Amino acid sequence: MTFDSQLQTLIDRGYPAALDLTPSDLTARLEPLRAIAVTLDQSEPDFEAGHIHFVIVIPGIDATTAMSIVERRGKTGTEKLFPRQPVDFQPTPDLGIPQGFAYLLTDIDRGRDSINVSPHDALIRITRQSRFPLTIHEGIACVTQYPEFLAKNNCYTLAGSRHPGDKRVPAIWINAKGNPHLGWCWDGNPHTWLGTASCARRFGFD
Repeated sequence: MTFDSQLQTLIDRGYPAALDLTPSDLTARLEPLRAIAVTLDQSEPDFEAGHIHFVIVIPGIDATTAMSIVERRGKTGTEKLFPRQPVDFQPTPDLGIPQGFAYLLTDIDRGRDSINVSPHDALIRITRQSRFPLTIHEGIACVTQYPEFLAKNNCYTLAGSRHPGDKRVPAIWINAKGNPHLGWCWDGNPHTWLGTASCARRFGFD
C-alpha cells in the first residue's frame, strides 16, 4: 500500500476529527514523511508470513479512540486494559521513538516465529536480532491499515509499551465475538496463538 493510500485510509477512518484537524491539516502534517515513504517497498504485505513493509504511525491520538476506529470483517475494535489504561503503557526508552507528529514504522513482523513463546523470551530474541518490539500505537496503526494483518492463529503482543514495574504486556487479538481487541497478557506466559511483533526501524521528522 502506498503512502497516499495509507493517508486516505486515515482520512476515511476519521483520524482528522479524532485529532481535531481537517483532512487538509492532516495531509500537511504528514507530508514530510512522503519523501521517506517513496524510497520504501510499496508492494502489498504478506499476510500469511505476517510482514508489512511500512505503516504511518501517529502516536498523539488517544489509543482507545484509535482502537475504536479499527474495523476487521465488519467488527470494530475494542479496548480493555483494566486495571490499567492505555496511557499507563509508555514506550520503553530504548526504542528511539521519533518526537514529531508522526513517523514511519518499517519492516514489520507479526511474530510468527515467537508463537507460544512468552513476551519476555521473545523480546530477548528480538533484541539479539537488532530489531525492536512494537508499541501500542504501532500495533493499532498496523491493524488500522491492514485489518488482515491480525490473524486468528497469530495475534501479537506489543512489548514496546510497558508500565514500570508491571509484568503486563499489551496485546492485540481477536476476541470471542470476532472484534479486534486491545488487552494485555503476562510477560512470562506463552500462548499458542500469540506472537510478539517487531520492526526494523522508525523514520521520523522533528
